Amino acid sequence: MPQKKASMKDVRQIKKKTEKNRLIIRNIKELIKDAGRAAEAGDMTKAQEYARKLQQAVDKAAKVGIIKKNTAARKKSRLSARLKKVTKK
Repeated sequence: MPQKKASMKDVRQIKKKTEKNRLIIRNIKELIKDAGRAAEAGDMTKAQEYARKLQQAVDKAAKVGIIKKNTAARKKSRLSARLKKVTKK
C-alpha cells in the first residue's frame, strides 16, 4: 500500500474509474448479446434498436478512451455483419 496521502487518493480514484469502465464494457457486451438474440429470434426491429444503442455506447467509450477506436469499429462492423447474415436467411 502507498504511504503518501496523494498516492492513497490515487488508489481510491483508480478504483472508482476502473469500476466505472468495467460497467461500460459490460454494458457493451450485453448490448451485443441482446442484439444477437433478438436477430436470431427474428425480431429485427429490436435488433436494430440494440445495434443503435451499441453504436452510441461504443462511440462514447472510444471517445473517452475506455476502448480504442479500432476496437469500436470492429465491434460495430461485426454486429452489422451478423445482423445482415440473419436478415438474408
